[in-house]
Amino acid sequence: MIIKQKDKFKPGYNPITNIGDKDKDTMMDFGILILEKGQVDKNNEGKERAFLLIKGEVVFEWEGNITEVKRQSFLDENPWCLHIPAGVEVKITALSGEAEICVTKTYNERNFESKLYTDKDCRVEHFGKGTLGETSTRIVRTIFDISNADYANLVVGEVVNFPGKWSSYPPHYHPQPEIYYYKFVPEQGFGYSESGEEVYKVRNNDTALILNNVTHSQVAAPGYAMFYVWVIRNLDDNPFNERIFVPEHKWLLDKDAKIWPEK
Repeated sequence: MIIKQKDKFKPGYNPITNIGDKDKDTMMDFGILILEKGQVDKNNEGKERAFLLIKGEVVFEWEGNITEVKRQSFLDENPWCLHIPAGVEVKITALSGEAEICVTKTYNERNFESKLYTDKDCRVEHFGKGTLGETSTRIVRTIFDISNADYANLVVGEVVNFPGKWSSYPPHYHPQPEIYYYKFVPEQGFGYSESGEEVYKVRNNDTALILNNVTHSQVAAPGYAMFYVWVIRNLDDNPFNERIFVPEHKWLLDKDAKIWPEK
């Protein structure tokens, strides 16, 4: 399912999907926070929250901590992300115009230590490298998951999808609901998002909701770099730790797989 963003985001919090939405419940609140220079946003609620800076310069304040964070290019720079448990107040002040922050929230009764993940904390991997004629080479950035935040009900990361190439490939699925939020460079770019047997055209600021164990491979149009934030909601007693590949396509995982016209 694709949620199209037809209009420009307004200053403040722009909700995209919410916990309990009929027929599209990802168990997460998800939206985009836009702050003009000098604008302040305060947030304190009974949910686990992740504030991922997509672009701009802001000051994060929480539990007596004050940190200035800057990101100019989401393609070339690793992310910063503030991860907060329920009940902790966060204050965000924009130091530049049109700072953009991806906000994800979910219920979590665990009380854990707040953490600001820096650009150096991110796990960066080049998926698909050296296989399939480099047609699915992409950069996967994992900010936190079960390996470094087993107390979280969220998993947060990013993908840089090179022009004309595939990501989330070979086709895979998992029972945990997931959200993709897209950016393109240049902004008039586009790509295609698979949702099981359905395929959708996606553009800048669109969002995909991935539910019901559907496969979700992606491809960017030639000439346009596609970037997307991905967030997953861990299920009770079943956190995300595995991509389940469709059996008929698992042979593509072999680094020595021979494909036409290589055969």
